[in-house]
Amino acid sequence: MKIAVLVNKDNLERYTAAGAIPDDWELIHFGNGTPDEDRIIASDADAILADAMCPVSARVINGMKRLKLVQSQGVGYNLIDTEAAKAAGVYVANCAGANASAVAEQAVLLMLALLRRFKENDAMVFEGRQMEAKTRCFESGLTELGDCHVGIVGLGAIGRELAKRLAAFGSRISYFDTYRPQTCEIPFLELEDLYSSCDIISLHVPVTPETTNMINDDTLGKFKQGAILINTARGEIVDQEALCRALESGRLGGAGLDVLTPEPVTPDNPVLRLPPDLKRKVALSPHIGGITSGSFYRYYGIVWANMKRLSEGARPVNVVNGL
Repeated sequence: MKIAVLVNKDNLERYTAAGAIPDDWELIHFGNGTPDEDRIIASDADAILADAMCPVSARVINGMKRLKLVQSQGVGYNLIDTEAAKAAGVYVANCAGANASAVAEQAVLLMLALLRRFKENDAMVFEGRQMEAKTRCFESGLTELGDCHVGIVGLGAIGRELAKRLAAFGSRISYFDTYRPQTCEIPFLELEDLYSSCDIISLHVPVTPETTNMINDDTLGKFKQGAILINTARGEIVDQEALCRALESGRLGGAGLDVLTPEPVTPDNPVLRLPPDLKRKVALSPHIGGITSGSFYRYYGIVWANMKRLSEGARPVNVVNGL
């Protein structure tokens, strides 16, 4: 079997278990940068392994006559043309759930960083202003995560892992999801009720036409005054201009973001251009929620098991394009 590899080679080799790739498979490495579509098409591979941030276009899918599978290295697949793949009879699969615990930890990190004003206090202590920072916190008070009502938007694998961690802190937890499991101990709230009643809203939904810019001026206007928004999903879910307006008006008390759009982040991104007094209300991380060592070992376990299924004529798992 021949596989066109659109991921970092060193990363692949580091996290692939010994013996996971049969000796007679041919891996053709293209890197995880901007894809050279002509070279990928010319490889005439049976499968594509793609970084979740690497686009796989209809041109590539239709140009590879032996192609049977486009496998995302991660959970995201919004840059793969799933409709073109479906029309061509090509499976698109991801590594659903493999990064759930890691992303849940990142969400908690961002919540705590904002509640404890970590960035601001860290900077002041480094400036020799430790007592000033402590006095500010003493006078205004700090909020414990256990005293917060946290609303989880999207109760998939990541949302469930987050709920487990929040329960350990003693937080009150509610959720909204378009799919309501029949057995779930977490209270369900309609989306508007979740927005209006929760101290923290944490987003865990994929990018779809329905979720793109789902956080906008209208929805932010329904948030509880001073609430915190956490986004470890995808930048496209949040209208960033609206986010900045909500921070400026005080509707939002803070935002913890592991993702921005576009990626790589450009200098003119409105979040980066916030004035200093508002930047202290924002905690940023460079889209690292799901790139722990543990996640990558789990990713590649799924990847090579799916490739083996394909080589044996079986249907892959985690198919996301309806085939």
